[in-house]
Amino acid sequence: MADLTPHQPHRPLFWPDILLDIQALLHDWPGEIYVVGGAVRDAMLHRPLHDIDLAAPVNAAALARKIANHFKGDFFILDAERDVGRALIDSPDGKLVFDVARFRASTLLDDLIDRDFTINAMAVDLKGDLGLLIDPLDGEADIHGKQLRRCAPDALTDDPIRALRAVRQSVQLGLRIEPDTLRDLRSVVPVLKAVSPERVRDELIKILSLPKPITALRIADAVGLLDAVLPEMNPLHDLQQSSPHIFDAWKHTLAVVEYLTGIFATISYTRTDNTAASFAFGAMVIQFDRYRKQLIAHLEATWPNERPHRALLMLAALLHDAGKPASQSLDLDGRVRFLGHESVGVELASARAVALRLSNTERQRLVAIVQNHMRPLLLTDPTPRAIHRFWRQLGETGVDVCLLALADFLATYGPQLEQDAWINFIERIGLLLEAYYDKRQTLIEPPPLVDGLQLMKKLGIKSGPLVGELLNLIREGQVAGEIRSVDEALQLARNQLNKGE
Repeated sequence: MADLTPHQPHRPLFWPDILLDIQALLHDWPGEIYVVGGAVRDAMLHRPLHDIDLAAPVNAAALARKIANHFKGDFFILDAERDVGRALIDSPDGKLVFDVARFRASTLLDDLIDRDFTINAMAVDLKGDLGLLIDPLDGEADIHGKQLRRCAPDALTDDPIRALRAVRQSVQLGLRIEPDTLRDLRSVVPVLKAVSPERVRDELIKILSLPKPITALRIADAVGLLDAVLPEMNPLHDLQQSSPHIFDAWKHTLAVVEYLTGIFATISYTRTDNTAASFAFGAMVIQFDRYRKQLIAHLEATWPNERPHRALLMLAALLHDAGKPASQSLDLDGRVRFLGHESVGVELASARAVALRLSNTERQRLVAIVQNHMRPLLLTDPTPRAIHRFWRQLGETGVDVCLLALADFLATYGPQLEQDAWINFIERIGLLLEAYYDKRQTLIEPPPLVDGLQLMKKLGIKSGPLVGELLNLIREGQVAGEIRSVDEALQLARNQLNKGE
């Protein structure tokens, strides 16, 4: 029979100081209270704790409210029917999330058995010794053996989203998935499509937010999970690409993800000498380090529900070649011209964003990145006017396009990368970033010489799209150094009107 007797674990449990304060606060609370789930696992692994789950037989939401009130934090009801509440509190260790839930079953043992994996089915008595471990399913032994094992034979069929979680946590914690659990991962693929899109989205975003998502993506692909979550990826396995691509479409996509991960690491403040040891990344350091602070801030942005922006960019990397690629070119001033049908990849990216229940702004950003990821490569002659149009059309999305284009370039040539070609390309990206971060008032938003009212008054035209077109023309003339005064601006506008007559 499973043993609920607390025992001394082989490794000490490390808890944030605030948990001692909560223990004192709840000392007189009637009934049992346990720390459960991933918090216990992370305390054993000495990982930082940001989310702490508590479980109690009754009055769980009231317990969360008491914690929030005492520490002047925020309280939310997550599930009134199941009696689940959340307390958000500030601590010296940063923002902490306490989710307090009623037992999933009648007893603590049944609650733990009903969880996903044994490493997440350990508990600590909050009103007892925080150094003692309750471990009826031998989660500690699985941690020691670096193994991810399901709690019960029906753990994954009861909740198929746990299959994606298994992939993520195995990579995140460096665990191998034991054979029975791996078999169950494969078996739930058909029913994973029935899981709510929001839950699939959240797990996928967590996978794409891993420091090295490539390993998780390979595992998910090998067991069939990726086809259920991102079916757009499946056709890439059989799609060959033309020269100069050295990989087929699927290997190229994975290479883009891997190189993009390397670019993130090269930009990051945690970069080491080893991170930028290669020629490709070392050259990036020389070219882009002056924009490191701005690029980090860009990548650290978040979307609704704290979804990391870098995960959205990683999703764009996965989808950038989905569907039949378009044939594109740019004229000398950066206008995009499609020589064939526009890529269905744009439509696929939009549809996938909708299917994952991303916000409208996330969808728009994702589509814009996918649609424009080739622009820096095609911009072989970055004139001031072409650079201006790039940023006026893309705004901050242009930063994403630049980063993805760098990864795409590296993945196209792989080990056959020519040093001169790479230096030339990163210098081109450097010109774009210089315009965005250092020369905005010169190349992107020059001080206006005239406004719309002046144009309408001086030229005798009415309000409408034409006014905006003329203002754009004047601004581009300023950027190119062709227009320097009000008189020159008005004359350019008159000339344009005369052409249209």
